Amino acid sequence: MPELEALLNDVTGVVDVADAGCVPPAGIETRRVPRPGTPRAAWLGPGRLALALALSAALSACAVGPDYHRPVQDVGAAYAHAPAGQWQRAQPASTLAADWWRAFDDEGLNGLMARLPAGNLDIAQAEAQYRQARAALDGARSGLFPTLGVSSSVSRGGQGVSGIGNPANTYSLSGSVSWEADLWGRVRRDVESARAGAQAGAAQLAAMRLSLQSTLAQTYFGIRASQRQDELLARTLTEYQRALDMTRHRYDAGVASSADVAAASAQLDQARVQRIRLQWQREQQVHALAVLLGLPPSAFQLPTGAGLPAVPAVPVGVPSALLQHRPDVAAAERQVAQANAKVGSAQAAWFPDLTLSAEGGYRAGEFASWIMAPARFWTLGPALALTLFDGGARSAAVESAQAAYDEQAAAYRKTVLDALREVEDALVQSQSLVNEQAAQDRALAAARETLRQVSNQYQAGLVDYLSVVQAQTSALSAEQNDLDLQSQRLTAIVQLVVALGGGYVQPSADGAPLAAAAAATRP
Repeated sequence: MPELEALLNDVTGVVDVADAGCVPPAGIETRRVPRPGTPRAAWLGPGRLALALALSAALSACAVGPDYHRPVQDVGAAYAHAPAGQWQRAQPASTLAADWWRAFDDEGLNGLMARLPAGNLDIAQAEAQYRQARAALDGARSGLFPTLGVSSSVSRGGQGVSGIGNPANTYSLSGSVSWEADLWGRVRRDVESARAGAQAGAAQLAAMRLSLQSTLAQTYFGIRASQRQDELLARTLTEYQRALDMTRHRYDAGVASSADVAAASAQLDQARVQRIRLQWQREQQVHALAVLLGLPPSAFQLPTGAGLPAVPAVPVGVPSALLQHRPDVAAAERQVAQANAKVGSAQAAWFPDLTLSAEGGYRAGEFASWIMAPARFWTLGPALALTLFDGGARSAAVESAQAAYDEQAAAYRKTVLDALREVEDALVQSQSLVNEQAAQDRALAAARETLRQVSNQYQAGLVDYLSVVQAQTSALSAEQNDLDLQSQRLTAIVQLVVALGGGYVQPSADGAPLAAAAAATRP
């Protein structure tokens, strides 16, 4: 096919097709020609134009640049701190439930989580950023299609000095079609990059939502623990007031000293101080919860609750599952794919651009003449453009794109390692808190027994009141530590759930589930 080969040389000029990473149509022999060079300035008639269109279609499956492969990062076969029997192991394909917080069986928490997507402003910002990424994808896809235009004009003009030549009207109506053939895949690489960017945006939106769910759950449990602490201090104040009254009676009877009365009074006031501090700290947590829901603090009232829920079991799975079940890992991986596509887009600048355009219409001095053949005009032809010298701008752009890819690949591997560390930290913390809770329960039982015995000894006059104060202080501290550990265990479980991905499932790389992801993440 010598004519088609000649057309290929006319269209590509200095380009060797094999250098572009493309496989030419069967029967066409490509030649390596020097770069840079000068493209041939041959006029393509209608026949050659048709051949150019056929050649464009044949090369449409080709795209310069490296094909994407996910960076490799060793994640290990199992977590080091997931003891058998303590955590449920899951298969690699399994995942947490999307509504993971329901495992705590707390209706107050369930209600707040239902209100979070619609009210939180951080989610609204992330969702708007995701829609921007979707719009960028639609904009990139538009480069695959021709541009159609229409124009009309009316003008009046003349020539020469005044009195010579009569002014004349000109009426024009025309339409145009222009299409840049994506011979080297630049537009398709841009679409690939935009699609990966949209997928990264969807994952970042999911990561934002998961982070806010975690913050809400931890704040909620902190408030519930504070309420339990307040109830404890309320009972303690009642007991301390009773002890003070008893000590005064003993003082009036001449059995106790004034120092005993002063000690009992000081202990009561110290407990009051603790309760006051606890109350304003809890109110600040309630204010933070209101802002999370997009409400002014004055308009939010925390629902009544039944105390702290039980600590649920969490399926841990295997480390490789984090690559699909962590939204931040998925976002980092998609950003690597986006950077990889930009390398191909930058490399495509080395190849010529072929633009096919056509224009036609009517131009006459009177409306009635538009339908006559002499008033018609048309143009048709390709335009080939190739930059011969740019001072190294294209080389710099390619090097910059490759460096950006290396940066994103390193960031992805670092994100994977950070995810593994967070899971291991949450596992070892949760296991340690289980052991700590058991020890604290024993310490609490001992403190209560000590207080009972010392109180009896004081009633019998065997010890002074300072011993009672010390026993009461120790018992109160043990009660508070026990409540703190219960709250810490719930917080650790929430952190473990978030570290494991919180029910997120990574969309497939072809971008098909993006619309579903948008619907799932919108409030």
